[in-house]
Amino acid sequence: MFLSGKSAIVTGSTSGIGLAYARALAAEGAGLVINGFGDRDQIDALCAELAAQSGAKAVYSDADLMRRDGVEALVATGVHTFGGVDILINNAGMQHVAPVEEFPVDKWDAIIALNLTAAFDAARLTIPHMKAKGWGRIISTASAHSLTASPFKSAYVAAKHGIAGLTKTIALELATSGVTANCISPGYVWTPLVEGQIPDTMKARGMTREQVMNDVLLAKQPTKKFVTPEQVAALAVFLCRDEAANVTGANLSMDGGWTAE
Repeated sequence: MFLSGKSAIVTGSTSGIGLAYARALAAEGAGLVINGFGDRDQIDALCAELAAQSGAKAVYSDADLMRRDGVEALVATGVHTFGGVDILINNAGMQHVAPVEEFPVDKWDAIIALNLTAAFDAARLTIPHMKAKGWGRIISTASAHSLTASPFKSAYVAAKHGIAGLTKTIALELATSGVTANCISPGYVWTPLVEGQIPDTMKARGMTREQVMNDVLLAKQPTKKFVTPEQVAALAVFLCRDEAANVTGANLSMDGGWTAE
């Protein structure tokens, strides 16, 4: 377990991609601070599962990452629990779909705050701890939408393009410090949230399940296969390895060929 003795903060980690990150890091021995929504009993059970897997502590923070003081509280939990933060995975995010001229300004503010500003603040607050140790990993979940756009997703696309730019800037600033910064850009990922959309789309469009998956959800992914959370998490684990020490400032696509076109 090559991450034994190291600690990680993973935002948006009580389900989906974030949970896959947490489990993959725990499997390599990392102590964890997880954050996200969910039933507290289930979250406590998840912390116990992660701790048993890693042999290290796993704690939960209910900090609101749409507030700057919430991000500060999250990082403070990591520092208090582990004495510092070695790995930061910025994963928390939200989405809203509407034309620009009709886009609710409160939704714009919320998406930018959670998807982009929280990542900036978390990096700003954890970098000093990483620099002091001469080792660190900052990994952000971007999206195919960090490289290309889709209609009606102005805030999300802007935030994910911002994540890609923030990642490059951090990587350049920390190039000689032993700290790397990268982002992973998945296409459509198979999560319970995506799966739950299929029946309604079948009904609304008069399509079969296979038609919805291939002609709607996977229309832009040439492989016609969903990315899995475990695949995304495996790439993040590789980025934490010493073999990835020269991978920094990268935007790593995992989108079934979507952005190759």
